[in-house]
Amino acid sequence: MYLSLHPLCVECRRHGKTVAASVVDHIQPHKGDEDLFWDERNWQALCKPCHDAKTAREDGGFGR
Repeated sequence: MYLSLHPLCVECRRHGKTVAASVVDHIQPHKGDEDLFWDERNWQALCKPCHDAKTAREDGGFGR
């Protein structure tokens, strides 16, 4: 439902590109906090490459 209302990747749009979003990302990692997990104010639409890059930056590289 979220992606139907927010169909474009917000990160790509910041760079002037129009790319379909495919992932609902947590702006702030929830780390198991259910309230933060379900807080729609903490969600953003991203394409998979942008989501993967953000996750890698947050986790210190690809893979944990």
